[in-house]
Amino acid sequence: MKWFGKDSDNVEDVRGSSGGKTLLGGGIGLIVVLVGMFFGTDLTGLVSQLPLGETQQVEVKQGANTDPELKFVSGVLASTEQVWDDEFSKMGKTYEHPKLTVFSGSVESACGRADAAVGPFYCPGDHKVYIDLGFYTELKDRFGAAGDFAQAYVVAHEVGHHVQNLLGISQKLDRARGSLSKTEYNKLSVKLELQADFFAGLWANHAQKFKDFQLDPGDLEEALTAANAIGDDKLQQQSSGQVVPDAFTHGTSAQRMYWFKKGFDTGDINQGDTFTSNQL
Repeated sequence: MKWFGKDSDNVEDVRGSSGGKTLLGGGIGLIVVLVGMFFGTDLTGLVSQLPLGETQQVEVKQGANTDPELKFVSGVLASTEQVWDDEFSKMGKTYEHPKLTVFSGSVESACGRADAAVGPFYCPGDHKVYIDLGFYTELKDRFGAAGDFAQAYVVAHEVGHHVQNLLGISQKLDRARGSLSKTEYNKLSVKLELQADFFAGLWANHAQKFKDFQLDPGDLEEALTAANAIGDDKLQQQSSGQVVPDAFTHGTSAQRMYWFKKGFDTGDINQGDTFTSNQL
């Protein structure tokens, strides 16, 4: 993967910062629904009554840091900004750029406190994507999904949840939660996650047209390998030795690969309605 893009101004690096907390009262009481957790974990338990506080985060300005991993995720974020600016403009809307917070160990968000074990996630309460870059080591070592394009897919998937939040898709799922059984709700959450995979593929399609990067042979397979590795069926098989479809929250490996590839192949947001599609 040859990268030609710029850095984003919307990255916050709070690693090693004692003041690196995000305590935003506006997120109190928000139900966080499956916001891009790559281990199939429901973030509802992270919601807590958080006091309004100040942030003392170190904001990474363009070109201000030479950390290669940090610069990479910053470049991916900048590319998603360009793509979604254009997509929202086509819809007559304005895209709000999310923040990406890089943390180490644990972090406070408007959705509550999370540690690195939960993996990358998006918090709709503060419109931020959170990632401990150590996740990429686990993605490679635990799941066998190495490569820069696999890493880019992770960021693009979480940004996909931000897009769903801005378009009101996530809120519809939130409102339906109380009237559905756990099994019924899980089915909707799968559709939400698969749409975020589609949005990640759509980003990759358009980012190439913007000349943000050039794919090398094998790059697409890296992203598909990552999607395959974190399917519910594969994760359940690895953890318990059995597959329980009613407990799926993110979709099977085949479904995740299908929807990412569909977004990548079509680049058409109108093709990403996973909620009415029979192709699940």
